[in-house]
Amino acid sequence: MELRRLDYFVAVCEELHFTKAADRIGISQPNLSLQIKALEEEIGTPLFDRIGKRISLTEAGMILLKYAREMFQSLHNARHEIDDLRYQRGGSLGVGALPSELDFRLTPLFIHFCKTYPNIKLKIVSEVALTELILDNEIDVGISVKPLNDPRLVIRPLSREAYGIVVSKDHAFSSRKSIALTDLKGVPIVIYPRGFWGRDFLENFCQQHGFNLNVVVETSSNPSLFHFVKENIAVAIQAHSLLESIDNLNLRFIPIHDHPPVRETSIIYRSDKYLSHAAQAFIHFAEDQLKTN
Repeated sequence: MELRRLDYFVAVCEELHFTKAADRIGISQPNLSLQIKALEEEIGTPLFDRIGKRISLTEAGMILLKYAREMFQSLHNARHEIDDLRYQRGGSLGVGALPSELDFRLTPLFIHFCKTYPNIKLKIVSEVALTELILDNEIDVGISVKPLNDPRLVIRPLSREAYGIVVSKDHAFSSRKSIALTDLKGVPIVIYPRGFWGRDFLENFCQQHGFNLNVVVETSSNPSLFHFVKENIAVAIQAHSLLESIDNLNLRFIPIHDHPPVRETSIIYRSDKYLSHAAQAFIHFAEDQLKTN
């Protein structure tokens, strides 16, 4: 069975359209159809149901697709492991981080890593949907809030951290040592847009405790968010470590003493992917710098 034909087969599976698959891999549509027909003859059974111009995978096709993807992933791993030897344990690394974390807390970590491992080329991606990027092999490692359990992922816990509120020095809460969660009822809130993990988590958490957040400003930028707080337009619900990374805004962090929301941060990567020297070095480095008991 030729690898080239398997590669063509996977392309057709992903596009479910012979012309689109042919354009993607750079061959003619008739040639692609001949290659798939030859593969079906070799397998001894149809791989696609053809109904007019529409195609779908047969049961045999689904089985072959599963193992073809596993095989190509193994080949990808082999190339990376060999590259580790060829390039004397330098290499490249793609790391993903949540935008809120990259703005302040994680950038110093990445700078420190580059100084410690100057031979590793680092690509940093700021994205909310890190799990999808990892599963699509767009990045090697992600630092994110703990995702749902997924057998395709390795999830290595880093830290647990309670949320509190961040207020300006002129806010009515600024003199308090702590507040109750229900004290936030009706208080103007600045927060990330819907679709951001922190927004969805905090809204659901407060709804479970009997109230909705009074969101008056939405922004995807952390610097913007904290400037709204500084101007006393609204308060933010954030982790203390994020506030510690901010200089000269003269803001106050007030713990929530009764029912604080808690976030868990983890390192995540594909369970079936070879961990290059660069990836292993980064994981150990991040755990050493960020892990808490």
